[in-house]
Amino acid sequence: MATPADVLMPASRPAVDDGAVDVLSELYVPEARQWLSSSTGRIAPEGYSWMQAVHWVAGSGLYEPRRYRSHGPRRFGVTTVRVAQELAELFPCRPGIDYLVRRTGLSERSVEYHLGMLRETGLLAYVVRGTRVSGETAQASEFARMIPEAFDVALGIRTVLRDEDAPAYTRAMTGIAEAGRELMAKLAKKAARKVRKPRSTQASKTPAKGCRKAAERGVVTAVSDEVRCTPMQVGSSSVSTAGTTSFPPESKLASGGSKSPIPNQSKAKPGGRRKLNAVGRRFQLARELTQELDWLRGCSVPRIAWVARHVADAGWTVTDVRAWLHFRGEAARVRRGSGLLAVLLSNAVTVLDTPEKRAAAVEQWRGAQEAARRHRIQQVRARTERFEGDWEAPASRAVQREVEAAFAQVSEVASGGRRKDHAADDQAAPLELSEQERDDLRATAWGQLMRGETDLITGTVNVMGPEAAAHIYGADLVRRARQLASAARSSLMTITHR
Repeated sequence: MATPADVLMPASRPAVDDGAVDVLSELYVPEARQWLSSSTGRIAPEGYSWMQAVHWVAGSGLYEPRRYRSHGPRRFGVTTVRVAQELAELFPCRPGIDYLVRRTGLSERSVEYHLGMLRETGLLAYVVRGTRVSGETAQASEFARMIPEAFDVALGIRTVLRDEDAPAYTRAMTGIAEAGRELMAKLAKKAARKVRKPRSTQASKTPAKGCRKAAERGVVTAVSDEVRCTPMQVGSSSVSTAGTTSFPPESKLASGGSKSPIPNQSKAKPGGRRKLNAVGRRFQLARELTQELDWLRGCSVPRIAWVARHVADAGWTVTDVRAWLHFRGEAARVRRGSGLLAVLLSNAVTVLDTPEKRAAAVEQWRGAQEAARRHRIQQVRARTERFEGDWEAPASRAVQREVEAAFAQVSEVASGGRRKDHAADDQAAPLELSEQERDDLRATAWGQLMRGETDLITGTVNVMGPEAAAHIYGADLVRRARQLASAARSSLMTITHR
């Protein structure tokens, strides 16, 4: 009989593995349960813990994309982990397709495939789904990084819901079974490393032994495109990294390979980055604001960091700031973005002084966004139905007056303004037209009839009756139009224009 440790430990697999289990049959989340409100998983506390779950799914073999669709990637592999690494660094997780294409070098269709795989495995859940309305700017989707329930079951992780009124996806981890500690340690090492695209064989004909092994595994710690010969970033590179984000080596990580002589005094965050101080949080919030708000594009990040220093020190996120700006109202014309932001953020910390108030403001802002999105869709739908219909207004002014009078009679009868017998008498009575107007109508109707169009005459017949139409156009012209209209409905006759 196999012990619990034997059940949790996976078989050897290439590339990203060490997360396979045998106690579960499959891992698949249908589309209806890919939303945060309907998800069975729990929200990952940070990107580092989420990457542990990503590596476990990649090596478990419980998810096969080709089992649910006939196209797209064949397995959850290195490329999907690369996309997940980009998502783990975003806060909030609101990536655009163009952003992921630019960061990963993949095509737009490939990025959509891998995002779908992350949702189908329960690693991502929709918070707000993006929109693509014709003629307007596309809105990116916002995701919540989730840890699947199968991950907790396989590793024996114990969770608890600290607030009984809170949703189930807010439960927190309280412990882990002894049999799953070894596997969790291996997943921690994988989450601390960077996975990138394998090096092309044409880049160098004689690569070093260590470089070749790293390229085949697709696992390195370097962020740039230069090939590193060791996972400790030891090597030379001609590309300057002054403008990029620097990551500490694995020896400085809490879950790295080498052990620190004083492990309890490690200053590294679980996600692999050092903890930001007050100034760093100000600049981080300022950078996110210049990216999220259109009227702050091009503003100086240090100036925005100084303007938003009070809310940044109070622990506000960019979502909280946007919710407050929605509450205050934004100007339609902005001359100086930093000055407007300073005015709008005044007394923000005093009004929303608790996390509960900020959360309520965020929910109100998201509800307004959803209502605005539905209103835009209704407007586009109404505009499309209005301008793409089959009916066209007549060009003749006399016919327009005639149609308006007919519609007025119909509306008056429908509203109960006249009795039905009077309405029938008025409908049967022909309109008083001059000889010139009658000749113009007949000439227009005859020209349309020669082109195979009978809308003018048939519309008059349907609205005013055959006798009124014969009085206006003549009985012969009405008879020809009705014959042509009935013949056009037959499959044995085709009417074309010369």
